[in-house]
Formats: sequence, C-alpha cells, structure tokens
Amino acid sequence: MQVLLFPGQGSQFKGMGQDLWAAYPALAEEASEILGYSIRDLCLNDPQNQLGLTHFTQPALYVVNALHFYRWQESGIQADALAGHSLGEYSALLAGGAFDFATGLRLVQKRGQLMSEASGGGMAAVLGMRADALQDFLREQGLETIDIANQNSPNQSVIAGDIAALERAEQLLRPLNVNCVRLNVSAAFHSRHMRQAQQEFALFLREFELNDPVLPVIANVTARPYQPGEVASLLAQQIASPVRWTESIRYLMGMGEFDYVEMGADPKRMGGRVLGKMVDEIRRTETAIVAPPPQPVQKQQADEPRPGTLADDTPSPGGDARRLGSAVFRQRYGLKYAYIAGAMFRATSSVELVVRMGKAGMIGYFGAGGLSLPEIESAIQRIQNQLSEGQSWGVNLLANHDDPEQERATVELFLKYGVRYVEAAAFMQMTLPLALFRIKGLYRDAEGKVCCRNHVLGKVSRLEVAEAFMSPIPAHLINILLAEGAISAGQAEMARETPMSHEICVEADSGGHTDGGIPTILLPTMLQLRRTLAERYQYQTPLCIGLGGGIGAPEAAAAAFAMGADFILTGSINQCSVESGATEMVKALLQDTSIHDMAYAPAGDMFEFGSRVQVLKKKVLFPMRANRLYALYTHYDSIEAIPEAERSKLERTVFKRSLDEVWEECLKYLKAAGRDKDVALASANPKVRMARIFRWYFSYSTLLSFSNSPDDIVNYQVQTGPAIGAFNQWVKGTDMEHWQQRHVDNIALSLLDATARHLCEIQQRLFA
Repeated sequence: MQVLLFPGQGSQFKGMGQDLWAAYPALAEEASEILGYSIRDLCLNDPQNQLGLTHFTQPALYVVNALHFYRWQESGIQADALAGHSLGEYSALLAGGAFDFATGLRLVQKRGQLMSEASGGGMAAVLGMRADALQDFLREQGLETIDIANQNSPNQSVIAGDIAALERAEQLLRPLNVNCVRLNVSAAFHSRHMRQAQQEFALFLREFELNDPVLPVIANVTARPYQPGEVASLLAQQIASPVRWTESIRYLMGMGEFDYVEMGADPKRMGGRVLGKMVDEIRRTETAIVAPPPQPVQKQQADEPRPGTLADDTPSPGGDARRLGSAVFRQRYGLKYAYIAGAMFRATSSVELVVRMGKAGMIGYFGAGGLSLPEIESAIQRIQNQLSEGQSWGVNLLANHDDPEQERATVELFLKYGVRYVEAAAFMQMTLPLALFRIKGLYRDAEGKVCCRNHVLGKVSRLEVAEAFMSPIPAHLINILLAEGAISAGQAEMARETPMSHEICVEADSGGHTDGGIPTILLPTMLQLRRTLAERYQYQTPLCIGLGGGIGAPEAAAAAFAMGADFILTGSINQCSVESGATEMVKALLQDTSIHDMAYAPAGDMFEFGSRVQVLKKKVLFPMRANRLYALYTHYDSIEAIPEAERSKLERTVFKRSLDEVWEECLKYLKAAGRDKDVALASANPKVRMARIFRWYFSYSTLLSFSNSPDDIVNYQVQTGPAIGAFNQWVKGTDMEHWQQRHVDNIALSLLDATARHLCEIQQRLFA
C-alpha cells in the first residue's frame, strides 16, 4: 500500500520549492492572483520576512505541497491512502479530489487569516511522556485549562492553553525529566481558544461545494477516513480540535503494510523529514488499529422507523446500524445511533469516555456517583469545552437515601450548567430534586404543546419504579416546589400532565446494583406497562424504553432490538476501555474474565435494605467477605454480640484495623459532613452502629479498587457484569482482545454493525 503524507506549519523554509516553480508557472501565477502577492517570491526569497507569519505560511505551504504532489503524480505511481498533519490535511484532500487547487488555496488563505487574528494563549511541545499519561497528569494537577493540541508520536505531544498554565505545567513536568519547550506561536492553535475562529470558518465553508475524497484521507479530528458529507464539518472542527497523528498512523497500519512518501521531505536539511521520523517511531512502538470497514451512507427514508424495529422490511445486505432502534429516540437525543454508554460511578464513565461517545454520534453519561460537587462541576466544564453544539452528553444522578440535600445540590449544579440529559439510578420513588430538574425544562411551543428540554433516563428493574417514572410527576412534589418558589405557576401546570421521564432503561442482570432480572421477562412486561400508561394518561409524546444489562455480544443486542427495545445501553464492556476511568490493574483483571467470573454481594450504600451488587470474583475475596458481613448483620444485634474469635478475624483479614478504630473513622466522617442526626442514631442504636461499621468496608474496598495498588488486591470491589465476559469471548483473536485497543466508540460501532448484520441474517433465514 502506498501512502502520501503532507507536512503542516513548521516545515516551511526560505527557498522551498526551488526546483518546482519553473515547471508549473501557470499554477504559480494563479496562486499569486488569488493571494494578491507573488507566492514564488515569498517562498524563494521571503524579502519582507513574512514566511513565518501564519497568514503567509499556510498558503505558501499549501502551494508548495501541491507542486510536490503534481511532480510525484508524473511518476505514474498510484496512491492508496493520504494523510496530512494539520494544515497538510488540505493538501491531502486536494490530492484526494475533495476540491481543486484554487478552492483549496482560498480555504487555506481564510484559515490562515482567522488563525493569525486569534490571540491569547500559547503552545508547548512535551517530550518524554505519553499523551494519555500527560492528560492524566494535567487533570491531576488541576491544569484543565490546557488542551492537548497535537498527539504527534507516542512520546511527543503539543499542549495549548493560557500562558500562566503552560508555565505551571513546565515547572511541574521538569522534575519528572519531561521536556517542555515553548513554541513561537501567537495563539493556542487546535484548542478551545480557537472556537471563535472555528465558527467563522464554518460559515465561510458554506460558500463552497466540496466533494467526497475518492481515496481514503485520514482526518486529523477523527483519525479515521473521511466519510461521505464530512469534509466541511471536519475541516471546521479541525481548527479547534487536536491533531491525532499517532492514532492516524496506527489506523493506516491497520489497513495493511504500507510504504510512504513525505511530500517535500529532504533528509539533508535539518527538520526536513519531520513526519517520516514520527511515522517510523509510531510503527516501531505502537500496534495497529484494525477497524471494521465504514458503512456506506444511506439516504434517510421518507417514513421513520417505528420504535424498536428496523425501518424497512427488506434491509440491505449488510444492514445499517443507524437504523436500529427508535428514530424518535435518536431524534429526541440528537443521536446517529440508538446507543448509550451508561454511567459507572466515581468517573469510571470518564470525561474522555463521554466526549468520545458524543463525537461519534452517541451519548455517554458521566459517572458522578461518589464524587464531590467540585469534581462534578469540573467534569461538566471539561465536557462542555470539548463537545460542540449538537453533540450529546449527560451526567448520572444517584438517589441519595442518606443525604437528600446532596441530591438537591447536585441537581442545582446541573441546572446551573444547562445539563439536558440525566441518568437517574437507584431510585425507589420519585424525589423532589428529580422533579425539580424535570420541571425546570418545561415550556410550551408555538402551538401550545408542552415540551421539555430536560430529559431523565430512568434506570429501572422493578415494575412499580418503572410506573413511577412513566407516570405524571407526583402532585405533592409539584406543590412543594411551587410553594418554595423553585418553579413557576405555569411550570407547575405543565408538570401535572408530564411524565417524570419519557425514556426508561430496563436493567437486566447488570454490573453494580442489580435485581438479577431476566431480560426476556422484564422487557416485554415493561413494554406492556408502557402501552397501559400511555393509554391511561393520553400522552401525546411517545415513551421510549431501552434495555441494558448483559449486552456484550451482537446476539444479545440483536435480541434486545428484536424484542422491541428503542435503544440499548452498555456498561461493563466500556469499563475495560482506554477511556474508562478504571485503573490499569482493574482493566487487566476485566480483560481476562469470562461470563462465570462474577458474584453477588451486598450493596454498601443500601446495606440494611438487602440490596445487591454484581461484582468481580476472580482473583478477589471481596464478595465472599461482604456476604459474610451481611450474614453477621442479620444474625446479631450488635458488634459486641459477635463472638470474639469472629471479631478478631474480621479485624485481621477484612478491616486491617480494630472495629473500634473503624467506628472512630465513621464518626469523624459523619461529623465532618454535618450529619449529627446520623451520629446520634448510630450512637444510640447498636444495630445501626454495626451497619455503619460494616459499611466502612464497602467504602474501603471501593477506594482500594481505584488506587491501582497491588498490595491488597483481594479486597478489591470491582462492580461489573457478565457482559464483559461475553465481549471478551467475542473479540478474542482480534485487535480488541487487549484493552489498550478498545476505544468506547469503536466498541459501540463494532457491536452495532455486527448486530445489524446478525438481524439481517436472521430475517433472511426466517422469511426465506
């Protein structure tokens, strides 16, 4: 395979194109006429020292890259794929037939002008640290105003942000033997600082009709080939998005063995072979990304598919993953695919996971459970900074039975930042904060119809809870909020005819909190309940029901859609991905699990209620020890009643300290949280005190699993489900066998594509 590579800004030098200008005088003249100055004189002589200025550099490099390409074409060799670094992507698109020479030059001229007008911030090259480690480092140090602008090679990145933050990063990286070198640029390119330029460029692009490339051109924004209709949108995004060069080359590696030609490369000149050196390092140290071939773009059908069905009775041979599920749901959530990456607590569903899903036309929910309000706020800000309008994302809200005020404060934070999508989990009844979030999004459209901006995805496994979510918001909650002045009279009126949620996800036997439900029993029953409630309350807007829990293979996803699910939700399979917030040690454990490596244990947050969570049992003792604690709790009325030998064993093997010390830590925590009533209750009631002490172990085991420490791995509490075992079996022997090759969007698209094919095959067999 032959690949052409085109360099970007930074590769310019006085005298470039020396041996080309005479061969292409017409192109030089055309370019000079468009630009209003002699491009040949600028490149060869740079009489006014302008070649280093962005608005001169970019057109100059584009023209010289074009001349090199036209000279290379004369060799008669055919290219199989194209890629360009930043500005070089325009040259790659020219070579791929996306536009002609003059159109490309006008685009580059405008791009250079907009980028040169941007001010504020700077950039720095970081050498000696991998991009993922660098991202973690910046987050841990609170340097979240810095973006990674270029991922050039495994150990070379470029960061962009405000000057003070860059200086702070340099100070903190130096002791780690990581070089941080400031770049001589006027602004923070390929970062959030370029959003204004991006918006203006998007408007400019509307003036042009651009073609789809006839060859694979790897886009900087996605590190994947351009898909039909994407040229304008991705070129606009590129200005404010990172250059994913390492991943782009890894994708090319996955396409097959390749030779490359770097346009304009000159090994004799210092800096004359920048891209080639990067490519050589990537091929030497990294593994290939083997992605499924892209699906062709299908025209939108005149009639939208019904919820839970394929749109056509005679699907195309490969199936179209974008037509799975409910068109109503996809439109309501602004998605290309009826697919959700569900929340996993303590940011296991990380910012990176949510952003990646949003950019791929799906939705992920940030795992806010177990985090402080400042941590949740920071995550929301980071997500909003990285996703554009129209790219969907959400945050989860866990029912807080111990501290309802914390639940209210979390909802207030969501409203402050305009969060539109909330995943509500562990709710046994509707609460005031949940009602507040829903009602604050109510309004009437021009025809007087009640609409809602704020969507609540209710995760349910019990019929009575599902009924509460799909029923109108309880009147007593509306009245309380109205009396508080938290909502208006008009909102209160609209709320009385609005369900708490238009979307619920039926949870079968999932990781974490679970009732061990069977999907083939749960989903049909819930669908019948939906029909009953829709008729009872005369809803004008459809209720959507999806399925989650146990979806780790195409056959499981196909079964969900075949039963009538409007969407599917995955969890455990995303836990073992690059973007997951789980530690590398946990990911390594999950990568090697099978469907039989899970067990049930008491839920620490609902210990006294007997609620259960599904957890990993392979290589750990947590489920056995947790179940032993619950057995002791149900058998004895106090800590003191437990036999001394049993207590001693608990202190030695489970708690690693005396139970008296554990109780003191519990008191300290409750007092710091201002929960004096809980302190008084536990102090007065031995049974409550015992529950508090036993709950401590669940917190300890959870924190331990997020520590990446190998010292006490047997006490890890890793909440996960058998879907990860099914997924491991499905991808065995492929590039996704190892978690380092699992990106959440690739997981989703691979699963959906295989699901669509499987459904088509079944349909053809059934109705042949």
